[in-house]
Amino acid sequence: MRALLDTTYLLPAIGVSVKGVPSNALDRLMTRGDEILISEITLFELAAKGARYVLDGELPPERVTRGINAITHDASITTIPGYDTPTLRLAFGLRRLLGDFIDCLILSSAANNGEVLVTEDEEIHALKGESRFGELMAAAGSTCKIKRMEEVLRG
Repeated sequence: MRALLDTTYLLPAIGVSVKGVPSNALDRLMTRGDEILISEITLFELAAKGARYVLDGELPPERVTRGINAITHDASITTIPGYDTPTLRLAFGLRRLLGDFIDCLILSSAANNGEVLVTEDEEIHALKGESRFGELMAAAGSTCKIKRMEEVLRG
Protein backbone atom coordinates (compact mmCIF):
# COMPACT_ATOMS: atom_id res chain seq x y z
CA MET A 1 0.00 0.00 0.00
CA ARG A 2 1.20 3.53 -0.81
CA ALA A 3 0.52 5.42 2.41
CA LEU A 4 1.14 9.14 2.69
CA LEU A 5 1.62 10.11 6.33
CA ASP A 6 0.43 13.29 7.94
CA THR A 7 3.03 15.26 9.89
CA THR A 8 1.75 13.97 13.24
CA TYR A 9 3.46 10.61 12.81
CA LEU A 10 6.85 12.18 12.14
CA LEU A 11 6.88 14.50 15.14
CA PRO A 12 8.55 11.86 17.37
CA ALA A 13 11.54 11.97 15.00
CA ILE A 14 12.20 15.57 16.09
CA GLY A 15 11.57 14.81 19.76
CA VAL A 16 7.88 15.68 20.07
CA SER A 17 5.62 12.98 21.48
CA VAL A 18 2.00 12.88 20.35
CA LYS A 19 -0.68 11.70 22.76
CA GLY A 20 -2.82 8.88 21.40
CA VAL A 21 -0.47 7.97 18.55
CA PRO A 22 1.62 4.82 18.97
CA SER A 23 5.28 5.82 19.10
CA ASN A 24 6.19 2.80 16.96
CA ALA A 25 3.49 3.36 14.31
CA LEU A 26 5.97 4.30 11.58
CA ASP A 27 8.14 1.29 12.35
CA ARG A 28 5.11 -0.99 12.21
CA LEU A 29 4.16 0.31 8.75
CA MET A 30 7.69 -0.14 7.48
CA THR A 31 7.87 -3.67 8.86
CA ARG A 32 4.70 -4.56 6.95
CA GLY A 33 6.34 -3.46 3.74
CA ASP A 34 4.04 -0.53 3.00
CA GLU A 35 5.44 2.21 0.80
CA ILE A 36 5.74 5.28 3.02
CA LEU A 37 5.28 8.69 1.42
CA ILE A 38 5.42 12.19 2.85
CA SER A 39 4.74 15.53 1.25
CA GLU A 40 7.66 17.93 1.11
CA ILE A 41 5.44 20.43 2.94
CA THR A 42 5.62 18.03 5.90
CA LEU A 43 9.33 18.80 6.25
CA PHE A 44 8.49 22.51 6.44
CA GLU A 45 5.77 21.81 9.00
CA LEU A 46 8.16 19.72 11.11
CA ALA A 47 10.70 22.55 11.08
CA ALA A 48 8.02 25.12 11.97
CA LYS A 49 6.66 23.03 14.85
CA GLY A 50 10.18 22.23 15.99
CA ALA A 51 11.01 25.93 15.99
CA ARG A 52 8.25 26.56 18.52
CA TYR A 53 9.73 23.98 20.88
CA VAL A 54 13.24 25.37 20.35
CA LEU A 55 12.03 28.91 21.04
CA ASP A 56 10.34 27.74 24.26
CA GLY A 57 13.55 25.98 25.32
CA GLU A 58 11.86 22.55 25.25
CA LEU A 59 14.07 21.11 22.50
CA PRO A 60 17.62 21.82 21.39
CA PRO A 61 17.88 22.90 17.74
CA GLU A 62 20.16 19.93 17.05
CA ARG A 63 17.39 17.49 17.99
CA VAL A 64 15.04 19.00 15.41
CA THR A 65 17.64 19.14 12.64
CA ARG A 66 18.84 15.57 13.34
CA GLY A 67 15.25 14.32 13.15
CA ILE A 68 14.52 16.10 9.87
CA ASN A 69 17.83 14.89 8.40
CA ALA A 70 17.04 11.33 9.47
CA ILE A 71 13.68 11.50 7.66
CA THR A 72 15.11 13.03 4.48
CA HIS A 73 17.91 10.46 4.30
CA ASP A 74 15.76 7.43 5.13
CA ALA A 75 15.55 5.38 1.93
CA SER A 76 12.28 3.81 3.09
CA ILE A 77 10.48 7.18 3.07
CA THR A 78 9.71 8.82 -0.28
CA THR A 79 9.23 12.59 -0.30
CA ILE A 80 6.57 13.74 -2.76
CA PRO A 81 6.77 17.22 -4.33
CA GLY A 82 4.09 19.48 -2.92
CA TYR A 83 4.05 22.18 -5.55
CA ASP A 84 3.50 20.40 -8.85
CA THR A 85 0.50 21.50 -10.92
CA PRO A 86 -1.93 18.65 -10.09
CA THR A 87 -1.16 18.93 -6.38
CA LEU A 88 -1.60 22.70 -6.31
CA ARG A 89 -4.73 22.59 -8.45
CA LEU A 90 -6.47 20.14 -6.09
CA ALA A 91 -5.14 21.95 -3.01
CA PHE A 92 -6.72 25.20 -4.22
CA GLY A 93 -10.07 23.41 -4.52
CA LEU A 94 -9.67 21.79 -1.11
CA ARG A 95 -9.00 25.19 0.44
CA ARG A 96 -12.72 25.94 0.26
CA LEU A 97 -13.29 22.90 2.51
CA LEU A 98 -10.29 23.00 4.87
CA GLY A 99 -9.10 25.87 7.02
CA ASP A 100 -5.38 25.05 6.87
CA PHE A 101 -3.62 25.27 3.49
CA ILE A 102 -0.80 22.99 4.68
CA ASP A 103 -3.44 20.31 5.28
CA CYS A 104 -4.78 20.99 1.78
CA LEU A 105 -1.33 20.38 0.30
CA ILE A 106 -0.80 17.20 2.31
CA LEU A 107 -4.23 15.83 1.37
CA SER A 108 -3.72 16.78 -2.26
CA SER A 109 -0.28 15.12 -2.28
CA ALA A 110 -1.90 11.92 -0.99
CA ALA A 111 -4.75 12.15 -3.49
CA ASN A 112 -2.31 12.50 -6.39
CA ASN A 113 0.30 9.97 -5.25
CA GLY A 114 -1.04 7.55 -2.66
CA GLU A 115 -3.68 4.99 -1.92
CA VAL A 116 -4.33 6.30 1.57
CA LEU A 117 -3.72 9.42 3.63
CA VAL A 118 -2.97 8.40 7.19
CA THR A 119 -4.07 11.18 9.53
CA GLU A 120 -5.70 11.83 12.89
CA ASP A 121 -6.92 15.28 11.77
CA GLU A 122 -10.64 15.54 12.56
CA GLU A 123 -11.27 18.26 9.97
CA ILE A 124 -9.82 16.06 7.22
CA HIS A 125 -11.80 13.01 8.40
CA ALA A 126 -14.98 15.10 8.35
CA LEU A 127 -14.52 15.60 4.59
CA LYS A 128 -15.25 11.92 3.87
CA GLY A 129 -18.99 12.51 3.99
CA GLU A 130 -19.08 15.76 2.02
CA SER A 131 -20.30 15.63 -1.57
CA ARG A 132 -18.07 18.53 -2.70
CA PHE A 133 -15.03 16.61 -1.43
CA GLY A 134 -16.09 13.53 -3.38
CA GLU A 135 -16.54 15.64 -6.51
CA LEU A 136 -13.07 17.19 -6.16
CA MET A 137 -11.45 13.79 -5.66
CA ALA A 138 -13.30 12.29 -8.62
CA ALA A 139 -12.36 15.23 -10.85
CA ALA A 140 -8.72 14.69 -9.85
CA GLY A 141 -9.06 10.98 -10.70
CA SER A 142 -8.20 9.99 -7.14
CA THR A 143 -9.42 6.97 -5.21
CA CYS A 144 -7.25 7.80 -2.19
CA LYS A 145 -8.84 6.94 1.17
CA ILE A 146 -8.48 8.80 4.46
CA LYS A 147 -7.73 6.58 7.46
CA ARG A 148 -6.41 6.75 10.99
CA MET A 149 -3.19 4.94 11.87
CA GLU A 150 -5.00 2.27 13.89
CA GLU A 151 -7.26 1.50 10.91
CA VAL A 152 -4.25 1.07 8.64
CA LEU A 153 -2.36 -1.08 11.12
CA ARG A 154 -5.37 -3.36 11.59
CA GLY A 155 -5.21 -4.00 7.87
